[in-house]
Amino acid sequence: MSFRAVIIGVALVMTLGTGTASAQNPVVVMETSLGSITIELDQENAPISVGNFLQYANDGFYEGTLFHRVIPGFMIQGGGFTSGMSQKPVRAPIKNEADNGVSNARGTLAMARTNVVDSATAQFFINHGENNARSLDHSGPGAAFGYAVFGRVTEGMDIVDKIASVATTRREGHGDVPVEDVTINSITVQ
Repeated sequence: MSFRAVIIGVALVMTLGTGTASAQNPVVVMETSLGSITIELDQENAPISVGNFLQYANDGFYEGTLFHRVIPGFMIQGGGFTSGMSQKPVRAPIKNEADNGVSNARGTLAMARTNVVDSATAQFFINHGENNARSLDHSGPGAAFGYAVFGRVTEGMDIVDKIASVATTRREGHGDVPVEDVTINSITVQ
């Protein structure tokens, strides 16, 4: 076999491998008011975050919640508020898995939290920009602990881009809120 054939074969395997979900990783489809987003969850590197997210999804918790914080080039955040910026009651916070080595790159899904390291509940965000450069990745204890990446968009980044481009305002004491609601209609496991 020639060197060229080996290189083409390796390139083909790499190309085919990047777009498919790993056998052990769950895949979900998030239906939003602006379109569908398919997400592969990273069970191996973030089992606590994935389990938490799937429990909320399977319970129907996300149905009718909003993308309530939208900052183009940074992220779109959702999963905790309904229309009128009413916050939904949540389960207990989970352990932060930001030290799992997975970076907050464009198109990845991460757990939202307060300044308390282990405070993530239901809210998540999709990185619209390369946010590893914005100190969202794990770099030590305290506030620098980072935000746990637990999935990646495999289809629908055009929908993420569309959501990131909506007009925003201040509402009910919150900034960067879409003027017109961007709703999560459902999240279903494939």
